[in-house]
Amino acid sequence: MSRKYFGTDGVRGQVGREPMTVDFALRLANAAARVMAPDGGSVVIGKDTRVSGYMFESALEAGFVAAGFDVYMLGPLPTPGIAYITNSFDANLGVVISASHNPFFDNGIKFFDSNGAKLSDEIELQIEALVDGPVLTRDSSRLGRAKRVDTARIKYQDFLRSTFPADLDLTGMKIVIDTSHGAGYKVGPRCLAELGAEIVPIGCSPNGRNINDGCGSTAPGFLQTTVKGVGADLGIALDGDGDRLLMVDEKGTLLDGDQLLFLLATEKQAAGELEGPVVGTVMSNLGLERALQERGIEFVRAKVGDRYVLEKLRQSGGILGGETSGHMICLDRTTTGDGLVTALQVLAIVKRAGKSLSELGRGMRLYPQQLINVRAGARVDLQTHEGIQAAQARAESDLGDRGQVVLRASGTEPVIRVMVEGDELGLVEKTASELAQAVEAAVRSPA
Repeated sequence: MSRKYFGTDGVRGQVGREPMTVDFALRLANAAARVMAPDGGSVVIGKDTRVSGYMFESALEAGFVAAGFDVYMLGPLPTPGIAYITNSFDANLGVVISASHNPFFDNGIKFFDSNGAKLSDEIELQIEALVDGPVLTRDSSRLGRAKRVDTARIKYQDFLRSTFPADLDLTGMKIVIDTSHGAGYKVGPRCLAELGAEIVPIGCSPNGRNINDGCGSTAPGFLQTTVKGVGADLGIALDGDGDRLLMVDEKGTLLDGDQLLFLLATEKQAAGELEGPVVGTVMSNLGLERALQERGIEFVRAKVGDRYVLEKLRQSGGILGGETSGHMICLDRTTTGDGLVTALQVLAIVKRAGKSLSELGRGMRLYPQQLINVRAGARVDLQTHEGIQAAQARAESDLGDRGQVVLRASGTEPVIRVMVEGDELGLVEKTASELAQAVEAAVRSPA
Protein backbone atom coordinates (compact mmCIF):
# COMPACT_ATOMS: atom_id res chain seq x y z
CA MET A 1 0.00 0.00 0.00
CA SER A 2 1.46 3.34 -1.03
CA ARG A 3 1.57 6.29 1.34
CA LYS A 4 -0.59 9.32 0.57
CA TYR A 5 1.14 12.02 2.59
CA PHE A 6 4.42 10.71 3.96
CA GLY A 7 7.54 10.83 1.79
CA THR A 8 11.04 9.60 2.54
CA ASP A 9 11.36 12.12 5.38
CA GLY A 10 7.95 12.92 6.80
CA VAL A 11 5.33 15.17 5.23
CA ARG A 12 6.64 18.11 3.25
CA GLY A 13 5.39 20.77 0.86
CA GLN A 14 4.79 24.44 0.19
CA VAL A 15 3.27 26.32 3.10
CA GLY A 16 -0.43 26.98 2.61
CA ARG A 17 -0.91 24.24 0.04
CA GLU A 18 -2.03 20.71 0.89
CA PRO A 19 -0.76 19.00 2.86
CA MET A 20 1.16 21.81 4.58
CA THR A 21 -1.84 23.66 5.99
CA VAL A 22 -2.82 24.48 9.56
CA ASP A 23 -5.85 22.22 9.34
CA PHE A 24 -3.79 19.26 8.15
CA ALA A 25 -1.14 19.76 10.84
CA LEU A 26 -3.80 19.66 13.55
CA ARG A 27 -5.35 16.50 12.11
CA LEU A 28 -1.93 14.86 11.65
CA ALA A 29 -0.99 15.47 15.28
CA ASN A 30 -4.31 14.14 16.48
CA ALA A 31 -3.98 11.00 14.36
CA ALA A 32 -0.37 10.39 15.42
CA ALA A 33 -1.34 10.67 19.07
CA ARG A 34 -4.10 8.07 18.70
CA VAL A 35 -1.75 5.63 16.94
CA MET A 36 1.24 6.02 19.25
CA ALA A 37 -0.58 6.16 22.62
CA PRO A 38 -4.35 5.71 22.39
CA ASP A 39 -4.84 6.43 26.10
CA GLY A 40 -2.79 9.62 26.09
CA GLY A 41 0.89 10.36 26.50
CA SER A 42 3.48 13.05 25.89
CA VAL A 43 5.20 14.62 22.89
CA VAL A 44 8.10 17.01 22.34
CA ILE A 45 7.90 19.48 19.45
CA GLY A 46 10.91 21.28 17.99
CA LYS A 47 11.43 23.27 14.82
CA ASP A 48 13.92 25.02 12.59
CA THR A 49 13.93 28.78 11.99
CA ARG A 50 11.27 29.16 9.27
CA VAL A 51 8.69 31.84 9.97
CA SER A 52 5.90 29.32 9.35
CA GLY A 53 7.17 27.19 12.22
CA TYR A 54 5.20 29.27 14.72
CA MET A 55 1.96 28.55 12.86
CA PHE A 56 2.51 24.80 12.62
CA GLU A 57 3.73 24.60 16.21
CA SER A 58 0.40 25.99 17.41
CA ALA A 59 -1.63 23.69 15.18
CA LEU A 60 0.28 20.60 16.29
CA GLU A 61 -0.07 21.65 19.92
CA ALA A 62 -3.86 21.87 19.52
CA GLY A 63 -4.13 18.47 17.86
CA PHE A 64 -2.06 16.73 20.51
CA VAL A 65 -3.69 18.43 23.50
CA ALA A 66 -7.14 17.50 22.13
CA ALA A 67 -6.03 13.84 21.99
CA GLY A 68 -4.87 13.89 25.61
CA PHE A 69 -1.13 14.44 25.05
CA ASP A 70 1.05 16.67 27.18
CA VAL A 71 3.12 18.85 24.85
CA TYR A 72 6.67 20.08 25.49
CA MET A 73 7.73 22.80 23.03
CA LEU A 74 11.49 23.04 22.54
CA GLY A 75 11.80 25.93 20.08
CA PRO A 76 14.55 25.92 17.42
CA LEU A 77 16.73 22.83 17.74
CA PRO A 78 18.40 20.53 15.17
CA THR A 79 16.40 17.49 14.15
CA PRO A 80 18.81 15.04 15.86
CA GLY A 81 18.61 17.16 19.01
CA ILE A 82 14.86 16.67 19.04
CA ALA A 83 15.39 12.92 18.65
CA TYR A 84 17.74 12.99 21.65
CA ILE A 85 15.34 15.02 23.80
CA THR A 86 12.44 12.71 22.87
CA ASN A 87 14.38 9.77 24.24
CA SER A 88 15.73 11.56 27.31
CA PHE A 89 12.25 12.89 28.22
CA ASP A 90 10.80 9.38 27.78
CA ALA A 91 8.14 10.92 25.53
CA ASN A 92 5.89 8.77 23.37
CA LEU A 93 6.63 10.86 20.32
CA GLY A 94 8.94 13.56 18.99
CA VAL A 95 7.93 16.00 16.26
CA VAL A 96 10.15 18.12 14.03
CA ILE A 97 8.77 21.08 12.09
CA SER A 98 11.23 21.47 9.24
CA ALA A 99 11.68 21.09 5.50
CA SER A 100 15.38 20.36 5.97
CA HIS A 101 17.35 21.77 3.01
CA ASN A 102 14.32 23.24 1.20
CA PRO A 103 13.70 27.03 0.91
CA PHE A 104 11.79 28.92 3.59
CA PHE A 105 8.44 28.84 1.77
CA ASP A 106 8.37 25.05 2.22
CA ASN A 107 7.92 23.30 5.53
CA GLY A 108 7.44 19.78 6.80
CA ILE A 109 6.53 17.59 9.75
CA LYS A 110 8.40 14.44 10.74
CA PHE A 111 8.22 12.14 13.73
CA PHE A 112 10.44 10.15 16.08
CA ASP A 113 9.34 7.29 18.29
CA SER A 114 10.14 7.08 22.00
CA ASN A 115 13.64 5.76 21.21
CA GLY A 116 14.50 8.72 19.01
CA ALA A 117 14.17 6.69 15.80
CA LYS A 118 12.09 7.58 12.74
CA LEU A 119 8.73 5.87 12.38
CA SER A 120 8.39 2.76 10.25
CA ASP A 121 6.41 2.77 7.02
CA GLU A 122 3.78 0.63 8.74
CA ILE A 123 3.17 3.14 11.52
CA GLU A 124 3.02 6.01 9.04
CA LEU A 125 0.32 4.10 7.15
CA GLN A 126 -1.66 3.71 10.39
CA ILE A 127 -1.47 7.47 10.94
CA GLU A 128 -2.58 8.16 7.37
CA ALA A 129 -5.59 5.89 7.88
CA LEU A 130 -6.85 8.28 10.59
CA VAL A 131 -5.69 11.68 9.39
CA ASP A 132 -8.57 12.35 6.99
CA GLY A 133 -11.18 11.38 9.58
CA PRO A 134 -12.71 13.39 12.41
CA VAL A 135 -10.50 14.94 15.09
CA LEU A 136 -10.78 13.39 18.53
CA THR A 137 -11.32 15.80 21.41
CA ARG A 138 -11.23 14.10 24.77
CA ASP A 139 -13.34 15.05 27.78
CA SER A 140 -12.02 18.19 29.44
CA SER A 141 -10.73 16.16 32.38
CA ARG A 142 -8.48 14.17 30.01
CA LEU A 143 -7.08 16.95 27.82
CA GLY A 144 -3.35 17.40 27.68
CA ARG A 145 -1.30 20.39 28.80
CA ALA A 146 1.37 22.39 26.98
CA LYS A 147 4.54 24.06 28.23
CA ARG A 148 7.75 25.47 26.83
CA VAL A 149 11.09 23.87 27.72
CA ASP A 150 14.02 26.26 27.99
CA THR A 151 16.69 23.69 28.87
CA ALA A 152 16.56 21.55 25.71
CA ARG A 153 19.44 23.27 23.91
CA ILE A 154 21.74 22.95 26.93
CA LYS A 155 20.87 19.26 27.35
CA TYR A 156 21.60 18.58 23.70
CA GLN A 157 24.79 20.61 23.84
CA ASP A 158 25.97 18.52 26.80
CA PHE A 159 25.16 15.38 24.85
CA LEU A 160 27.20 16.56 21.86
CA ARG A 161 30.22 17.16 24.07
CA SER A 162 29.85 13.65 25.52
CA THR A 163 30.40 12.16 22.05
CA PHE A 164 33.83 13.83 21.76
CA PRO A 165 36.80 11.99 23.30
CA ALA A 166 37.36 13.15 26.89
CA ASP A 167 41.15 13.28 26.43
CA LEU A 168 40.95 15.75 23.52
CA ASP A 169 39.85 19.32 22.95
CA LEU A 170 39.88 21.72 20.00
CA THR A 171 42.33 24.24 21.41
CA GLY A 172 44.44 25.75 18.65
CA MET A 173 41.94 25.01 15.88
CA LYS A 174 40.23 27.73 13.86
CA ILE A 175 36.90 26.53 12.48
CA VAL A 176 34.36 28.23 10.23
CA ILE A 177 30.83 26.95 10.80
CA ASP A 178 27.87 27.61 8.50
CA THR A 179 24.54 26.53 10.00
CA SER A 180 22.49 27.66 7.00
CA HIS A 181 20.62 30.21 9.17
CA GLY A 182 18.89 27.12 10.50
CA ALA A 183 18.19 25.14 13.64
CA GLY A 184 21.85 24.72 14.63
CA TYR A 185 22.64 28.45 14.69
CA LYS A 186 23.15 28.53 18.47
CA VAL A 187 24.14 25.04 19.50
CA GLY A 188 26.73 24.45 16.75
CA PRO A 189 29.05 27.41 17.37
CA ARG A 190 28.64 27.20 21.14
CA CYS A 191 29.52 23.52 21.31
CA LEU A 192 32.69 24.00 19.27
CA ALA A 193 33.69 27.06 21.31
CA GLU A 194 33.22 25.16 24.56
CA LEU A 195 35.68 22.56 23.27
CA GLY A 196 38.26 25.29 22.80
CA ALA A 197 38.08 26.11 19.11
CA GLU A 198 38.28 29.60 17.66
CA ILE A 199 34.99 29.99 15.82
CA VAL A 200 34.15 32.01 12.72
CA PRO A 201 30.34 31.77 12.36
CA ILE A 202 28.60 32.39 9.05
CA GLY A 203 25.00 31.56 8.16
CA CYS A 204 24.13 31.92 11.85
CA SER A 205 21.71 34.89 11.72
CA PRO A 206 18.23 33.53 10.93
CA ASN A 207 15.39 35.93 10.15
CA GLY A 208 12.71 33.36 9.32
CA ARG A 209 13.19 33.68 5.57
CA ASN A 210 16.91 33.17 4.89
CA ILE A 211 17.22 29.51 5.86
CA ASN A 212 19.22 27.59 3.21
CA ASP A 213 19.43 30.74 1.11
CA GLY A 214 22.83 30.59 -0.61
CA CYS A 215 24.48 28.99 2.41
CA GLY A 216 24.93 25.75 4.32
CA SER A 217 25.46 22.27 2.94
CA THR A 218 23.43 22.92 -0.23
CA ALA A 219 25.46 26.03 -1.17
CA PRO A 220 28.92 25.75 0.41
CA GLY A 221 30.70 28.20 -1.88
CA PHE A 222 30.88 31.05 0.63
CA LEU A 223 32.13 28.64 3.30
CA GLN A 224 34.92 27.47 0.98
CA THR A 225 35.95 31.07 0.29
CA THR A 226 35.78 32.02 3.97
CA VAL A 227 37.91 29.08 5.16
CA LYS A 228 40.70 30.13 2.83
CA GLY A 229 40.21 33.83 3.47
CA VAL A 230 40.53 33.64 7.26
CA GLY A 231 43.18 30.90 7.26
CA ALA A 232 40.97 28.40 9.09
CA ASP A 233 41.88 24.76 9.66
CA LEU A 234 38.57 23.61 8.19
CA GLY A 235 34.92 24.45 7.69
CA ILE A 236 31.66 22.80 8.71
CA ALA A 237 28.42 23.12 6.72
CA LEU A 238 25.06 22.02 8.09
CA ASP A 239 21.67 22.14 6.42
CA GLY A 240 18.62 23.92 7.80
CA ASP A 241 17.66 21.26 10.31
CA GLY A 242 21.18 20.18 11.22
CA ASP A 243 21.14 16.53 10.20
CA ARG A 244 23.37 16.93 7.11
CA LEU A 245 27.09 17.64 7.15
CA LEU A 246 29.62 18.60 4.53
CA MET A 247 33.14 19.77 5.40
CA VAL A 248 35.78 21.96 3.78
CA ASP A 249 39.51 21.41 4.22
CA GLU A 250 42.05 24.18 4.80
CA LYS A 251 42.53 24.58 1.03
CA GLY A 252 38.85 25.28 0.49
CA THR A 253 38.17 21.85 -1.03
CA LEU A 254 34.77 20.34 -0.29
CA LEU A 255 34.41 16.87 1.27
CA ASP A 256 31.00 15.31 0.71
CA GLY A 257 29.22 12.59 2.68
CA ASP A 258 30.94 9.75 0.82
CA GLN A 259 34.40 11.11 1.59
CA LEU A 260 33.56 11.68 5.25
CA LEU A 261 32.08 8.20 5.49
CA PHE A 262 35.29 6.74 4.09
CA LEU A 263 37.37 8.69 6.60
CA LEU A 264 35.26 7.54 9.55
CA ALA A 265 35.14 3.93 8.37
CA THR A 266 38.88 3.55 7.85
CA GLU A 267 39.62 5.22 11.19
CA LYS A 268 37.23 2.88 13.01
CA GLN A 269 38.73 -0.09 11.20
CA ALA A 270 42.24 0.94 12.27
CA ALA A 271 41.06 1.32 15.88
CA GLY A 272 39.31 -2.08 15.82
CA GLU A 273 35.94 -0.39 16.41
CA LEU A 274 34.17 -1.02 13.09
CA GLU A 275 31.23 -3.40 13.36
CA GLY A 276 29.27 -4.88 10.48
CA PRO A 277 29.19 -3.41 6.99
CA VAL A 278 29.30 0.27 6.08
CA VAL A 279 25.94 1.29 4.59
CA GLY A 280 25.49 3.79 1.78
CA THR A 281 22.71 4.25 -0.76
CA VAL A 282 22.15 3.60 -4.43
CA MET A 283 23.44 7.15 -4.97
CA SER A 284 26.74 6.62 -3.13
CA ASN A 285 29.81 7.18 -5.28
CA LEU A 286 31.29 4.07 -6.82
CA GLY A 287 34.69 5.28 -5.64
CA LEU A 288 33.58 4.84 -2.02
CA GLU A 289 32.51 1.26 -2.57
CA ARG A 290 35.73 0.29 -4.33
CA ALA A 291 38.00 2.12 -1.86
CA LEU A 292 36.35 0.33 1.07
CA GLN A 293 36.51 -3.03 -0.69
CA GLU A 294 40.24 -2.54 -1.26
CA ARG A 295 40.61 -2.27 2.52
CA GLY A 296 38.48 -5.30 3.26
CA ILE A 297 35.47 -3.31 4.46
CA GLU A 298 32.07 -4.62 3.38
CA PHE A 299 29.82 -2.02 1.77
CA VAL A 300 26.09 -2.39 1.17
CA ARG A 301 23.56 -0.04 -0.41
CA ALA A 302 20.13 0.98 0.84
CA LYS A 303 17.36 2.98 -0.77
CA VAL A 304 17.82 6.76 -0.68
CA GLY A 305 16.81 8.28 2.64
CA ASP A 306 18.59 8.14 5.97
CA ARG A 307 15.68 6.15 7.43
CA TYR A 308 16.52 3.33 5.00
CA VAL A 309 20.23 3.58 5.78
CA LEU A 310 19.34 3.21 9.45
CA GLU A 311 17.07 0.27 8.69
CA LYS A 312 19.86 -1.50 6.80
CA LEU A 313 22.35 -0.82 9.60
CA ARG A 314 20.04 -2.43 12.13
CA GLN A 315 19.42 -5.42 9.89
CA SER A 316 23.13 -5.99 9.23
CA GLY A 317 24.59 -5.11 12.63
CA GLY A 318 26.50 -2.13 11.25
CA ILE A 319 27.21 1.09 13.12
CA LEU A 320 28.23 3.49 10.33
CA GLY A 321 26.31 4.68 7.30
CA GLY A 322 25.43 7.73 5.29
CA GLU A 323 24.47 9.47 2.09
CA THR A 324 26.47 11.52 -0.39
CA SER A 325 24.36 14.55 0.58
CA GLY A 326 25.80 14.45 4.10
CA HIS A 327 23.25 12.49 6.13
CA MET A 328 25.60 10.51 8.38
CA ILE A 329 24.66 7.95 11.03
CA CYS A 330 27.07 6.92 13.81
CA LEU A 331 25.09 4.37 15.80
CA ASP A 332 27.88 4.00 18.33
CA ARG A 333 27.23 7.63 19.28
CA THR A 334 23.53 8.36 18.68
CA THR A 335 20.25 6.99 17.30
CA THR A 336 19.83 9.02 14.12
CA GLY A 337 21.71 11.10 11.56
CA ASP A 338 23.40 14.04 13.26
CA GLY A 339 25.59 16.59 11.47
CA LEU A 340 27.24 17.92 14.63
CA VAL A 341 27.95 14.48 16.10
CA THR A 342 29.58 13.47 12.81
CA ALA A 343 31.58 16.70 12.66
CA LEU A 344 32.91 16.06 16.15
CA GLN A 345 34.02 12.55 15.17
CA VAL A 346 35.92 13.94 12.18
CA LEU A 347 37.44 16.70 14.31
CA ALA A 348 38.63 14.09 16.80
CA ILE A 349 40.38 12.21 13.98
CA VAL A 350 42.05 15.40 12.76
CA LYS A 351 43.15 16.37 16.25
CA ARG A 352 44.48 12.94 17.22
CA ALA A 353 46.29 12.42 13.92
CA GLY A 354 47.90 15.86 13.97
CA LYS A 355 47.26 16.09 10.24
CA SER A 356 45.23 18.45 8.09
CA LEU A 357 41.85 17.43 6.73
CA SER A 358 43.26 17.60 3.20
CA GLU A 359 45.91 15.02 4.11
CA LEU A 360 43.40 12.70 5.73
CA GLY A 361 41.00 12.97 2.80
CA ARG A 362 43.38 11.70 0.14
CA GLY A 363 42.68 7.99 0.49
CA MET A 364 39.61 7.81 -1.75
CA ARG A 365 39.11 8.69 -5.39
CA LEU A 366 35.71 10.10 -6.29
CA TYR A 367 34.38 8.87 -9.64
CA PRO A 368 32.97 11.62 -11.90
CA GLN A 369 29.25 11.87 -11.23
CA GLN A 370 26.51 13.80 -12.98
CA LEU A 371 23.16 14.42 -11.30
CA ILE A 372 20.34 16.02 -13.29
CA ASN A 373 16.95 16.82 -11.74
CA VAL A 374 14.03 16.58 -14.16
CA ARG A 375 10.89 18.42 -13.05
CA ALA A 376 7.95 16.04 -12.93
CA GLY A 377 4.47 17.49 -12.91
CA ALA A 378 2.87 14.08 -13.51
CA ARG A 379 3.75 10.79 -11.85
CA VAL A 380 5.74 8.43 -14.09
CA ASP A 381 6.36 4.78 -13.24
CA LEU A 382 10.09 4.48 -13.82
CA GLN A 383 9.98 0.69 -13.64
CA THR A 384 7.39 0.12 -16.36
CA HIS A 385 7.70 3.03 -18.78
CA GLU A 386 9.09 1.47 -21.97
CA GLY A 387 10.88 4.60 -23.19
CA ILE A 388 12.66 5.16 -19.89
CA GLN A 389 13.56 1.52 -19.51
CA ALA A 390 15.04 1.44 -23.01
CA ALA A 391 17.04 4.63 -22.38
CA GLN A 392 18.36 3.27 -19.10
CA ALA A 393 19.37 0.01 -20.78
CA ARG A 394 21.31 1.95 -23.43
CA ALA A 395 23.06 4.01 -20.77
CA GLU A 396 24.03 0.94 -18.77
CA SER A 397 25.33 -0.74 -21.94
CA ASP A 398 27.47 2.32 -22.76
CA LEU A 399 29.00 2.32 -19.28
CA GLY A 400 29.51 -1.41 -18.88
CA ASP A 401 31.42 -2.15 -15.68
CA ARG A 402 32.95 1.34 -15.72
CA GLY A 403 30.08 3.00 -13.89
CA GLN A 404 26.45 2.92 -12.85
CA VAL A 405 23.07 4.52 -13.59
CA VAL A 406 20.43 5.42 -11.01
CA LEU A 407 16.94 6.76 -11.73
CA ARG A 408 14.67 7.64 -8.83
CA ALA A 409 11.74 9.86 -8.03
CA SER A 410 12.53 12.23 -5.18
CA GLY A 411 10.56 11.70 -2.00
CA THR A 412 10.85 15.37 -0.99
CA GLU A 413 10.56 17.33 -4.25
CA PRO A 414 8.54 16.97 -7.53
CA VAL A 415 11.59 15.81 -9.51
CA ILE A 416 13.08 12.68 -11.01
CA ARG A 417 16.76 12.33 -10.24
CA VAL A 418 18.97 11.10 -13.07
CA MET A 419 22.40 10.06 -11.80
CA VAL A 420 25.24 8.66 -13.89
CA GLU A 421 28.78 8.03 -12.71
CA GLY A 422 31.82 6.34 -14.18
CA ASP A 423 35.57 6.47 -14.55
CA GLU A 424 35.60 8.98 -17.45
CA LEU A 425 33.97 12.42 -17.20
CA GLY A 426 33.10 12.86 -20.89
CA LEU A 427 31.25 9.56 -21.07
CA VAL A 428 29.40 10.32 -17.84
CA GLU A 429 28.22 13.75 -19.02
CA LYS A 430 27.11 12.44 -22.42
CA THR A 431 25.24 9.48 -20.92
CA ALA A 432 23.54 11.60 -18.26
CA SER A 433 22.41 14.23 -20.78
CA GLU A 434 20.89 11.65 -23.13
CA LEU A 435 19.15 9.84 -20.29
CA ALA A 436 17.74 13.06 -18.83
CA GLN A 437 16.32 14.01 -22.24
CA ALA A 438 14.57 10.64 -22.43
CA VAL A 439 13.09 11.12 -18.96
CA GLU A 440 11.90 14.64 -19.87
CA ALA A 441 10.16 13.25 -22.93
CA ALA A 442 8.51 10.58 -20.76
CA VAL A 443 7.30 13.17 -18.27
CA ARG A 444 5.64 15.13 -21.07
CA SER A 445 4.02 11.95 -22.49
CA PRO A 446 3.78 9.42 -19.64
CA ALA A 447 1.73 6.93 -21.62
